[in-house]
Amino acid sequence: MSPSENKAKTRVKMSSLYRLLPWLKGHLPLLGIIVVLIVLINLAELVKPYILKIVIDDHLKTGASVGGGNTIIVLGLLYLACVVLGSGFGYLQSLLVTRLGQGMLMQIRREVFRHILHLPMRVLDHYSSGRLITRATNDVETINEFFTDVLVNLIRDVFLLIGIVAMMLAMNWQLALVSFVTIPLIALSTIMVRGRLRRNFVKIKHLIGSINGFFAENIAGMRLIQIFVREKQRQKVLDEINDEYCRSTLTQIRLNSLLRPLMEVINTLGIVFLIWFATRNLNSSLLDIGVLYAFTTYVKQFFEPINDLAEKYSTIQSASVSADRIFELLDKKEDQEDLASGQPLGRIQGRVEFDHVWFAYNEGEWVLKDLSFVLEPGQSAAIVGPTGTGKTTIISLLLRFYDIQRGSIRLDGQDIRTLNIRDLRRQIAIVLQDVFLFSGSIADNIRLGDESINDAQITQALQLAQADEFIDKLDGRMDTPVTERGSTFSAGQRQLLSFARAIARHPALFILDEATAQIDTVTEQQIQHSIAQISANRTTIIIAHRLSTIQRCDVILVLEQGQLEEQGTHDELIARGGHYARMIEAQLGDIIPDKLS
Repeated sequence: MSPSENKAKTRVKMSSLYRLLPWLKGHLPLLGIIVVLIVLINLAELVKPYILKIVIDDHLKTGASVGGGNTIIVLGLLYLACVVLGSGFGYLQSLLVTRLGQGMLMQIRREVFRHILHLPMRVLDHYSSGRLITRATNDVETINEFFTDVLVNLIRDVFLLIGIVAMMLAMNWQLALVSFVTIPLIALSTIMVRGRLRRNFVKIKHLIGSINGFFAENIAGMRLIQIFVREKQRQKVLDEINDEYCRSTLTQIRLNSLLRPLMEVINTLGIVFLIWFATRNLNSSLLDIGVLYAFTTYVKQFFEPINDLAEKYSTIQSASVSADRIFELLDKKEDQEDLASGQPLGRIQGRVEFDHVWFAYNEGEWVLKDLSFVLEPGQSAAIVGPTGTGKTTIISLLLRFYDIQRGSIRLDGQDIRTLNIRDLRRQIAIVLQDVFLFSGSIADNIRLGDESINDAQITQALQLAQADEFIDKLDGRMDTPVTERGSTFSAGQRQLLSFARAIARHPALFILDEATAQIDTVTEQQIQHSIAQISANRTTIIIAHRLSTIQRCDVILVLEQGQLEEQGTHDELIARGGHYARMIEAQLGDIIPDKLS
């Protein structure tokens, strides 16, 4: 990478924090109140040393009681008022900052999740669940820390520094310039640590994503791990990631721990140099003791926000990295599914046509090759073939999870690429082999937030799916709670619920992708009757291997290596004696395995 590209990349990364500022638009009134409180808190901090300067130079040093003894009492009360008001304003500021941060947190997390919801499958295929979870949780929380702990404090510190400089210059400009002699050391120290901190934070964020993904994957697959007794092996993998994360975190702690004491040393050097310079003027009576006391206090106050910024620098770097990662995701606007575009689609008849379709997930690695077929409205079709031949890919293309490279897919004569995606998918209901149930109730999982589906429709769908028999035995029936991924139900019960979910939508196009694979033979026979009723006026596509499921279809499509090898009814294909006939013979056990090769 050229130096100019490096500079451009740095500018982009630094701009990520600035790009967070628009999130504050809806919170500007609250931020305005916080800024006012910051100004009042800083005024209280700035006035206190000046009050003590007056007490020392005008009263203690001279032994005089200018204006009577009441003056010192008034100054004492004024000092107390500064302390009390500063503390009160600080407490109120903390409450408002927390409110601001939580508002920002909700807004950013909502935007990240909304963006993920509209990412197409071709993009989601390249993101692990751990990476997406990290962006929506850890990275967003880091951004929250930046807004609540750093940004507001940065505003406070800037105002405080300006006030301190103004007070010091007003009292003694020469002494003020001497006090600022250590600023170059501060800048040099920060620059030396900055690059290392950022690089390490990038590594830490990546490792957090790996750990989150590892836990999500292994908890979901815990049954398989225990079946194959892979506990030690999976623990070893985690230990490797965990050790690397621990080392990176310790490096971060070392760097953070270095900054604070380094700033303290520079602060002390500044005060020592200030006192050394001031003692010459004290001896010649050119400088008052009260002024020196006020200056040393202001120098300490001057270094407090600098120390605070140094301490928070790691948070700033972490927020910068998190912002980069969030915007890396949010900037994929061109990959977003536009659910509003395309031609509106009313109720379809269900004519499906694949016209010389070519498709590859990866360039040049064709999954479907010049595939053509037509399904008429109300027709039932089975798609069969060896594993990996593109059966499920056909379904994904029909739902426009992916777009084809060549040819066209038409629905009722319209190219699906021209249609509104939301309208298209509302016409199609699919039952998958791997059923996913959400936390909630059974009714919630049938309805999926579609309030147009009432309880009567849910009940009817459950009956058609033959799920009512086991649901009637549950105490809560349709309101029975469903745990994460439906773990309290058997695989067959989950499949029946998935079947009912599809039926409740009254689709024009019905798709079953190995939907009866997890159901026992008796239940399957019951469902076959339901399928016949449901598919009477609907185009139905069935991906299955069971003879009982496919032999009743109007047409059977036999795929081989992404191409249409045969097409016809069950009887026609058996009579032809081709791939389908051999597959059925193998399934029924009428030939020995070595003849299959």
